[in-house]
Amino acid sequence: MLELDLKNLNCPLPVLKTKKFLSSLAGGEQVKIMSTDPASLFDLQDFCKKTGHKLINQTQNDGIITTIIEHR
Repeated sequence: MLELDLKNLNCPLPVLKTKKFLSSLAGGEQVKIMSTDPASLFDLQDFCKKTGHKLINQTQNDGIITTIIEHR
């Protein structure tokens, strides 16, 4: 699984960088995104709903939000 480290970036950068990264992937590929901006928890959920990418899992531990997204 590919990883994207977006820790210490604030809104809207986590979503923008996720969008750009996903554009280079093939359908069905998954990416693990690590972020620290509290807004990214809901922003990435909303991004998936709007773009058709699949939100596989989201967890929050010690201030780090880990989101797994599958490219549509």
